[in-house]
Amino acid sequence: MKDRRKREVVTWSRFFWCTIFVVLSSILFTGFTFSTFRLFGESFRPVLLSSWPNPTLEALSGENPSSPPIEIRATVIFPDQVLIFLKYPPSVPLFTKELLDCVYFPMNSSRTQLKLPPSWVDGENPNNQIVRCPPQAGPTRTISLAWKSSGHLRAGPTHRWDSLVYEALVDRDNTTVLFVKGLNLRSDRLSDPTRFECLYGWDFKNPRLVLKSKVISAAQEIVRCRTPLSVLDRTFDSIKVSLVVNHKGILQSVAQPQRLPAPDSNEKQEMCVCTMVRNQARFLREWVMYHARIGVNRWFIYDNNSDDDIEHVVDSLDGSGFNVTRHTWPWIKTQEAGFAHCALRARDSCEWVGFIDVDEFLHLPLQSDTNNQTVSSLHDLLSQQPHWLGELRLWCYSFGPSGLKKVPEGGVTVGYTCRLGVPERHKSIIRPEALNPALINVVHHFHLRDGFKYMNVDRGLMVINHYKYQVWEVFKEKFYRRVATYVADWQEDENVGSKDRAPGLGTKAVEPDDWSNRFCEVTDTGLKDWVMRVMADPHTQVLPWQQQEEEEREDRLFLIEEDKIKNKRRRRKRRREKRDTD
Repeated sequence: MKDRRKREVVTWSRFFWCTIFVVLSSILFTGFTFSTFRLFGESFRPVLLSSWPNPTLEALSGENPSSPPIEIRATVIFPDQVLIFLKYPPSVPLFTKELLDCVYFPMNSSRTQLKLPPSWVDGENPNNQIVRCPPQAGPTRTISLAWKSSGHLRAGPTHRWDSLVYEALVDRDNTTVLFVKGLNLRSDRLSDPTRFECLYGWDFKNPRLVLKSKVISAAQEIVRCRTPLSVLDRTFDSIKVSLVVNHKGILQSVAQPQRLPAPDSNEKQEMCVCTMVRNQARFLREWVMYHARIGVNRWFIYDNNSDDDIEHVVDSLDGSGFNVTRHTWPWIKTQEAGFAHCALRARDSCEWVGFIDVDEFLHLPLQSDTNNQTVSSLHDLLSQQPHWLGELRLWCYSFGPSGLKKVPEGGVTVGYTCRLGVPERHKSIIRPEALNPALINVVHHFHLRDGFKYMNVDRGLMVINHYKYQVWEVFKEKFYRRVATYVADWQEDENVGSKDRAPGLGTKAVEPDDWSNRFCEVTDTGLKDWVMRVMADPHTQVLPWQQQEEEEREDRLFLIEEDKIKNKRRRRKRRREKRDTD
């Protein structure tokens, strides 16, 4: 029989107010806003982040259940080492090298283990301490760490270094800049951003725990994407960001978005420099102190897997009043990406930034002139530049061993005085504000935004003395690995005629008989003369970097002797106590 009861009808008024109630509840309890829809359009399907679980920091599942809740965030396999990234809870002391073992679990074996000491423990960041382990010996199922006193740490996910989203910065416009290996994009040009999509979340395998966003630009190894507003409302401790590549799927990721650090002060420094180093600590004092004398105010040191106690040198320079910071950058073949990362960090702190290596020294030839002409510092040059100038390009003079067979005691600026006659490629000093958002850079040059131009600096005003071919003891280190992404390593039989290689040297780290006399066409003592006249002690001729190194050596010897005396007293005390007991 037909139901004749009156059906209930929801009026438009009631429907309207119910809808408003639901939306307001979402805003109050999840932080989700309508602007999310406006930002991403129809293709963006948001997931409320209140449904994302916060990953719990579990205790170690080792032999000792009371072990501290420290987790292995990720393991990355490199050709010559394994990097293990640790994350600590608040107030837990960081591990030191002496407390850890690298543990290797071979394939097809659940019991056999190989333990080796770490080659280095790096970083003072409790969210990202890095343990460097020796490379795998044969097929390995997993690699983990053992805390010598309390058992194993649980192994985290393992990734390859050459197909990985490895760093991410949230820029001041709230876009996220991803640094990615494995895209294989062409050098020096933009790529189609529609080929990619950014993912934010904790578990990329679970679609319910992922937010997608649009890619704005993609070039070389750098991808910029829109940051979902729901992500910006949260801390980034448990969120990773990755990239979807058409026809390749989701890239592995260890990148947790990091906000740019606040500038050192409200007033920008006039001149900063960025560099990437590996085992260059012994040259760092001279490089910093010299450039401070001509007008550099701030130094960003990107450390690419050094194991030569560079932390001590940086701390010593910083403690002596030089504004030097070290940034751990373990990623290999990523110089262009590292410079882009540094440019973003320096933008709010620096008016100008130079991108030079530790064996390159800015030289103002006029300051060497006894007539004391006008341009005698970087300030004199930079303060004269028009507002539309975004980049200064400097010629480089390449110096040779200058007849030396040992590292010059006074440093490179006073030791090497013979060079090639014809200058080589440019290096750059840029205004960070002038950079193209894609951050394209090749061989120390950046693409600029519309409205900005570059200028080649006259060699009479400023050049770079590039101490490229030093004594063999130093030069042979170049055979280890090049840092530039698009430059072949010395050992590779590729582009052997390139200016990036030593002419006629080949691919083997074998010293030619005439090495000390090569690359000497022009005697050039201009920088040496100025350094000795202006920076050396007038009585002893000792230079500032020599003085600091000698003072630190004496301090170390004093502490060693003091420890010996203390240990001797302790032994005497123990012997006396033993006699009294007997």
